[in-house]
Amino acid sequence: MAFSFFKTMKDRGFQHDVDSYAAMIRILCDSGLHRCLHSVLVDIIKCDGRDNNFDLSYFLDSLTVIFIDNTNTNQQFSVLVKFYDALIKSYVTIGMFDEAVDALFQTQRHGILPHIFTCNFLINRLIGHQKLDMAISVYKQLKRLGLRPNSYTYSIVIKGLCRRGTLDEALDVFEEMDKAGVTPSPFAYAAYIEGLCANHRSDIGYQILKTWIATNFCIDVYAFTAVIRGFCNEMKLDVAENILLDMENMGLVPDMHCYSALICGFCKSGDFVKALTIHNDMLSKGIKTNCEVVSSILHCFCRLGMHSEVVDWFNEFKELGVFLDEASYNIVIDAFCRVGGTPIDVFGQQGNLVGALKVFEEMKERGFRLDIVTCNIHAAVLCRQGCAREALDLLDYMETLNLKPNTVTYNLIIENLCIGGNVKVAKEFFKSLKDKSLDNYAAMISGYCQSNHTAEAYELFHEVARQGLLVKKSSCYKLLKNLCNEANIDAIFMLIKTLVDLGVEPDKFVFSQVIATFCRAGDMEKAQFIFNMLLESGSVPDVITYTILMHGYCKLRRVPEAFNLFHDMKRRGIKPDLISCTVLLDSQLKTFPKKTELGFSGSEHNDVSIISGEMKRLKIRPDVICYTVLIGNLWKAGCYQDAAGFYDEMIESGLKPDVVTYLALLSRSCNVEELHRTLHDLGRRSSKGVLFSKSTISALRGRISKSMKAK
Repeated sequence: MAFSFFKTMKDRGFQHDVDSYAAMIRILCDSGLHRCLHSVLVDIIKCDGRDNNFDLSYFLDSLTVIFIDNTNTNQQFSVLVKFYDALIKSYVTIGMFDEAVDALFQTQRHGILPHIFTCNFLINRLIGHQKLDMAISVYKQLKRLGLRPNSYTYSIVIKGLCRRGTLDEALDVFEEMDKAGVTPSPFAYAAYIEGLCANHRSDIGYQILKTWIATNFCIDVYAFTAVIRGFCNEMKLDVAENILLDMENMGLVPDMHCYSALICGFCKSGDFVKALTIHNDMLSKGIKTNCEVVSSILHCFCRLGMHSEVVDWFNEFKELGVFLDEASYNIVIDAFCRVGGTPIDVFGQQGNLVGALKVFEEMKERGFRLDIVTCNIHAAVLCRQGCAREALDLLDYMETLNLKPNTVTYNLIIENLCIGGNVKVAKEFFKSLKDKSLDNYAAMISGYCQSNHTAEAYELFHEVARQGLLVKKSSCYKLLKNLCNEANIDAIFMLIKTLVDLGVEPDKFVFSQVIATFCRAGDMEKAQFIFNMLLESGSVPDVITYTILMHGYCKLRRVPEAFNLFHDMKRRGIKPDLISCTVLLDSQLKTFPKKTELGFSGSEHNDVSIISGEMKRLKIRPDVICYTVLIGNLWKAGCYQDAAGFYDEMIESGLKPDVVTYLALLSRSCNVEELHRTLHDLGRRSSKGVLFSKSTISALRGRISKSMKAK
């Protein structure tokens, strides 16, 4: 009520004097009404700028004298500390840092020191506003005045020193804490690790993190985030991803900041497939995405020239209800302008050439000045729709507008002529260009690829490469993709060698596709060669690439090579997944078709047991496919009890066998007696609630009929 009366009188024009302000401040200090006290002090501070007759310094000194004269010693100490605490925080809140520091050190004249929380608040805000030298100076001066820092004080000072780049001084603070008997908080450790990572010493930061974890220090997720972000900034993305896996193995749940740093890192490297994979993994764990991550993904697509994908993903993120900021909209507007944001191109993308032409004519009739971007888009639309003559006429029209066609114009015409089915015209137009740039060659190669003229694209690529030049990566990768689709092994191999010879670092995603192509063709030597190139480049293949190569060896019954890869993968810290384990189980079980050779039940040292043990250790739960592999192969080898055990285990785990599972059992029944035994066993197990579908029953009948005829 007192504060309400005070405020009402002021609003009605009454000018409070020092005594009334002092009375109100003392009341608010005693009652703990911090927000009200803050508003009064902010008003006093602002009066200094509004009223020339108001001397803030004199006014505050007078308030202090009144507090001292009108209270006993204990009350005086309490009121003064609360007053200066609130005053310092008010100065800081409105950005008057110099005045806040002055107020802080004025307290020593009255034989008091502000509360440690206030000092921490001031130092932290100074660091947050990049006033690092001032923050450290305040800290050192406070220590000289007898302030006893607490754990949080030390932590924010470590943060400030690290941001200033004086890491040795930050390390000294830990020694100060030890001498003072203060236990460092997780924030202190995280601040030092973040400082190392921010100064491109992420490897040291991670080593320290692991050391502290090993000595049972309490480390939170923030420290891991700092290390992941540090390695991403240094473009050591595989290391950063492994740290995320390490967190999960330790039982720590990565938060949005961990995932965000990793996604943004892969986007920066241009590996949008990996970025999207990690993004999907994040969403599957119930962690919501944000506009920073979205902008990184959209910007990645934009840099790779995948403007249509920018628009598609932007719409998908909107449907997910993700808040999109100005940066996201700017990116998609730019993409629209390139492929789908003007009325002309919208009509063109929809195949409505008449509509596109109408809009173009309306723009001319209404006097809109056509710029190079509009004309480029219109030319692309005409080419894409097969109107080659009209597109080339547009070039002459641009000359009348004093718009000189540029490299982008020529590239759009070349590529879109090919897409529109006019490859011959595109080739002639390309040859007619006098001063061809590398981008023009890239456009022609891309056009050839998009129209499935792969041989011509390959020939043109080598024409450029023989001169020691290289077209942009996106065109090279389009050519590789086409060659992979056509399984042109020799051409793929030569193209990869050429890229490496010209200094192109292997792209993990693209090389995985190449390895898969070689494996499908059964050329494991070339597949292994490409795989080794990845390793030599310092780019550690992921579990998918390892699995592709292992599967290739397994198909050719070269199981030892597959298991060598499996062990190599684990040595490099790559966690096997269900697919890789299933591939190896299937190959190993097929390698020993007889019960006596398999030794599944008795031996704990065979490779099957190793894989099974690894799955249990990593808590990899088998799915229907994995169980089908186990059941079918064990049944064929005569290990009926083991097969039946896995069948029961599958049912009890809540998985429903499919037709493939049943057929795997039936296909291993070599004679009528075994077939009857299998049917009887399945019938008994169906009493557990497993019902046969119509397709399964039909397959069973077919198998029975076939066996009866054979007999």
